Amino acid sequence: MKLRQLAVLLVAVLALAACGADEPAADSADTAASEPAAVESEPATVGSEPAIASEASSEPAAGGGAEITVETSDLGDILVDGEGMTLYVFDNDTDENSTCYDDCEANWPPLTGDVTAGDGVDESLLGTSEREDGSTQVTYAGRPLYHFAADQAPGDTNGQAVGDIWWVVGADGEAITSAAGGGGGSEDSDGGGSASGNDEDDGGGY
Repeated sequence: MKLRQLAVLLVAVLALAACGADEPAADSADTAASEPAAVESEPATVGSEPAIASEASSEPAAGGGAEITVETSDLGDILVDGEGMTLYVFDNDTDENSTCYDDCEANWPPLTGDVTAGDGVDESLLGTSEREDGSTQVTYAGRPLYHFAADQAPGDTNGQAVGDIWWVVGADGEAITSAAGGGGGSEDSDGGGSASGNDEDDGGGY
């Protein structure tokens, strides 16, 4: 009987010991949840700020053409080109189409290309016509415009009254027919007049 009680007691002790050993072991492998090192490297600012393009305020180069303006002269207010050279009209031109070619053209070069209206110029009177070689001649009030080869400097009016058919032009587009201003030239019937201003035939006549 005592042996049985001892056996039961021994079983109970062993059972208690087993219970104590049943405690769940803390997971020895600690999750090495090491937070990833916050390596915050600022993005390197490569290069400096883009350079601000300097405003190259280049004036348009008169579009391959010129500017017509009005200048005061001994003959009154007259049309000149952008360089101040006097412009003329030819009485033999009865409309916007030029009749001045060959020798005449050599002494009276046409004003060609595109033009803009400068000070004192009525833009509505500006126009163009096509020459025989396909170039564009500038007209004003429906009349072709020309230079005179013997005019050497701004303000020269040596072509005025040459042959009594070449005239400087007023701002209103009308020919100024007073004889002042320099220029003789031959007075042939179809008369271009010579650039030298004399009567001999040096290829200036039209």
